[in-house]
Amino acid sequence: MPSSVKTVAVLPFENLTAEPILTQEITRAVREAVEDRLGLRPAGEDQADAVVKGTIQSYEPDRPISFTGEQVPTGQPQSRNVDVTKRMVQITLNVRIFNQREGKVLWEKQGLMVQGDYDTRSEKEAGGRKVAIDKLINEIVEGARSQW
Repeated sequence: MPSSVKTVAVLPFENLTAEPILTQEITRAVREAVEDRLGLRPAGEDQADAVVKGTIQSYEPDRPISFTGEQVPTGQPQSRNVDVTKRMVQITLNVRIFNQREGKVLWEKQGLMVQGDYDTRSEKEAGGRKVAIDKLINEIVEGARSQW
């Protein structure tokens, strides 16, 4: 971030998905990251030096990525028991950090895709979602730092 940016407003992310919890989880995680990791103070949108806005474009909570199953002997009917052992959460977003004082975009990423795996035997979708959101935060923080 430029030295002139000391305060930030993180607006609630617009959510185009059917998963309402994403707005709260992502907005909170982004707010904490820009304050804690970038050292910016929170401010209202009208007073902030920079504004973070985003749109959650898609959310796929259960993409199968790892399977186990029985080997079917040759000549036998092809019915078999297959278990999905690992799934992946995938979130696609548009994110923008705008410097209101200078009227310019500091960092922007369209179609930012983050993923998080989870073991279906021991974890739930929320575990994969947390991994994906952590990756999102890293992308945003590194993107913002690249503008310093």
